[in-house]
Amino acid sequence: MSSGSDLIADINACAPGAGELALWWLGQHSFVIKIRTRVMYLDPFLTNMKGRQVPSLLSPSDITNADVILGTHDHADHIDRPAWPALAKASPQAKFVVPALLRDKLSADLKIPADRFIGLDDGTTASCAGLKISAVAAAHEFLDQDPVTGEYPYLGYIVEGAGTALYHAGDCCIYEGLQTKLKRWKFDLMILPINGRDAVRYAANCIGNMTYQEAADLAGALQPRLTIPAHYDMFATNLGDPKAFADYMRVKYPKLKVLVCTHGERLILPAVTATFRV
Repeated sequence: MSSGSDLIADINACAPGAGELALWWLGQHSFVIKIRTRVMYLDPFLTNMKGRQVPSLLSPSDITNADVILGTHDHADHIDRPAWPALAKASPQAKFVVPALLRDKLSADLKIPADRFIGLDDGTTASCAGLKISAVAAAHEFLDQDPVTGEYPYLGYIVEGAGTALYHAGDCCIYEGLQTKLKRWKFDLMILPINGRDAVRYAANCIGNMTYQEAADLAGALQPRLTIPAHYDMFATNLGDPKAFADYMRVKYPKLKVLVCTHGERLILPAVTATFRV
């Protein structure tokens, strides 16, 4: 596991070519993605809150290189409210992409200027830092919608740039129509939660996600070049089993590539071949 300064230096030094994706896992659903020169943070969870099992690899002040920061929904391990004002200060060039339903409240609560935010909703798209970012509604146990606006509080994001396309599901269960929405794209990378859900967690207000079998079947239907499981490592009461996911994929979808990430380790997904380099 790298120190914060070493990790930032590695991100800055990395130079993905056309059609390549570079990524680093920060734990939970948090990833750094680099496409050419653009650096994007997906659900960066940086606050060392009580109960987390993986200490934060970065402090917000370390992150001076963010072009885009994506927040899928307003839970502490996805939109990290204590960290975002410091992120905004450390990376003044960065835009924050959030559900449109939350944009104005986040700007007001966090004292981050509204023009730093891009609000998206199901089926909408924005261009940011040379990347095309599209949103798909996510069902975090339920496919919730605001009764007044019809907007969705939970999203997944599709990011396209330099000949690549990735899907970051955010916290999501399978719902009718999700596959149909996603079949518009041919994904190089899919990042899917695998921690599942059950009555004990739901009763404790721990809202669930896909089981590892459901995540595998979504990957099987969409055939990405690489699938990465996530959201299974951070809290003792909400864990998942990445080995079970990888084993199930190997048996059921043997032609599909799966990677179980190591915290802070660089991976480059190449443009065409199935060879992965670090």
